[in-house]
Amino acid sequence: MSAATACETCGNVYDKAFEVVIAGERHTFDSFECAIHALAPQCSHCGCRIVGHGLESEDGIYCCAHCAKHAGEQGLKDRV
Repeated sequence: MSAATACETCGNVYDKAFEVVIAGERHTFDSFECAIHALAPQCSHCGCRIVGHGLESEDGIYCCAHCAKHAGEQGLKDRV
């Protein structure tokens, strides 16, 4: 991107904006913080944005085993 482009999260017009393509859909951001806010999944228990791998079950995605356990999941671990 050579011209200044507006971030879809905050609206800042920035000459170093970047694009992220997910499932064929383009998104433009001025920072990783805005990209995370818009695209990262939220923990099914506490609602925080999951920046790493997270833990998934059939019922949800969690930021850690603690949240998975509090949501009633059994057997999910942070480390194997």
